[in-house]
Amino acid sequence: MQRVTEGPTASEMYKERFVRGYGRVPTFDETFAWRDDLDRRIADYLRQHPEIGMSPRSQQFKLHRRVAVGMMREEVTLLVGRPDAATGDVAAMQADAKQFWPQVREHATEMWVYPAGWRFYFDGDRLVDMTVAGKPPIE
Repeated sequence: MQRVTEGPTASEMYKERFVRGYGRVPTFDETFAWRDDLDRRIADYLRQHPEIGMSPRSQQFKLHRRVAVGMMREEVTLLVGRPDAATGDVAAMQADAKQFWPQVREHATEMWVYPAGWRFYFDGDRLVDMTVAGKPPIE
């Protein structure tokens, strides 16, 4: 279990979900089509939110494509899709945050569950914390 400020990349989460769903890694063509769609969605988002496009946060989208603490729900969903599950249950969040719960509970009101052991904690619309357990992402 680790507490982190940067989470998975869009590519890591795509591959993780693809393998889980199809039992194989995506082909070059499948990955190319997914990447092309992601590029389009990122460009559309930045056009709709010019204040982000001119900020250092835009680098998370354009270059790194990595989830990071401070992002909005919409940004997280854009990069890594919808969560497998979401809960505001304090007991569930405490169980998943484990030893980090004292720090996480200060701001977390909801937890999103993603593959590969990722847990994203939100306070309203803002991502305020992340933990990860389990196997490393698929490269």
